Amino acid sequence: MRNKKEPKKRITLTSKEISELFVEAIITIILLVIVNITILIVLSSIISNTPALNEAVFESRTSFVRNFNTDIFLNGKKLLFPVLLILDGIFLYWRLIRRYRQMQQRHIISELHYIANGHYDHRIPFELRGDLARLVDSINGLVDSTVTAIEEERRIEKSKDELITNISHDIRTPLTSIIGYLGLIEDRQYHSEEDLLKYTHTAFLKTKQMKALVDDLFEYTKARQPSNPVNLTTFDMVQLVEQLAADFELEARNNGITIETVAQPQQLLMEGDTEKLVRVFNNLLSNALKYGKDADKIIIQLEKTGTEAVISVKNNGQMIPKQSLDSLFDRFYRVEESRSQKTGGTGLGLAIAQSIIASHGGYIYAKSNPDWTSFIIHLPLTSNNQTTS
Repeated sequence: MRNKKEPKKRITLTSKEISELFVEAIITIILLVIVNITILIVLSSIISNTPALNEAVFESRTSFVRNFNTDIFLNGKKLLFPVLLILDGIFLYWRLIRRYRQMQQRHIISELHYIANGHYDHRIPFELRGDLARLVDSINGLVDSTVTAIEEERRIEKSKDELITNISHDIRTPLTSIIGYLGLIEDRQYHSEEDLLKYTHTAFLKTKQMKALVDDLFEYTKARQPSNPVNLTTFDMVQLVEQLAADFELEARNNGITIETVAQPQQLLMEGDTEKLVRVFNNLLSNALKYGKDADKIIIQLEKTGTEAVISVKNNGQMIPKQSLDSLFDRFYRVEESRSQKTGGTGLGLAIAQSIIASHGGYIYAKSNPDWTSFIIHLPLTSNNQTTS
């Protein structure tokens, strides 16, 4: 995509085009001279051969002399020649401007062919007026939108390739373990029932890991589909969040963490798909419990700001590095580069949350400092989406 606009410039005619204009002017002047002489001869002949007309012209001239106190009308040449010269000048100007416009169009077409040959970073830079200026602006706008569409298509294609690569990587690891342990069982390479149970248990855990990945992947692709319905209902966001906090209370206590809900006002009525929003807060609370290293507190804050509900889920664990904040909502991204399965994450939770929030007309972002790591959600109180059952 272009980073800056082409500087505007006037169309510079080539020496050949200047010669064409000069020849056009000479030919037009010659033709006008011939036409003027013909007009004068015809008029003189008509007046001379028509006595009545000759007498009428003479009386008209005499009347003009009396009324305007000038004898310019006594000599027709004094009046006719200036009129013909003015008409000739207008016609000559029209012919030259017409030819000049054609040359401008040729330059525009030449620039358009240059862009069509693959130079998509180029734009027609001519400074024009009128219809040609609007034409150039329309062409440049069309090229801009086409380049944007091409780049978006490339981005989507690259995104698909990355998605396939990441899925293959994350599925291959547990699948290899499953095949390995089941292969040991199939070949009866175990010495006791304890070994057999160990192998089957490990294969079972790896299978659950694969299922979690497939479920998250399905949820992610489903959340990103434009046709995925958003079933709107009116609900109290404060009550919903407090219920979710209660659901995670036991797990949080086992990790030495307390969950606190702070709401202002105490009731926050809004429209949304509660099933999808529950998935968002489940992901955020799960992330806070899994990745909020050394944290002992999770605070969920809710407030009403204008026509928006602003909800933040924050923990006082270790700070997330700045370079990681920008990538948190990317698919399969995890702050821990080792991608350890001890935490059980697939790297799709935040991407799913972002898609669900976007489908509600809101947005989500993260902030982190040595004191708090916060995930902040902005949601409209009234959704523009149509309720779909």
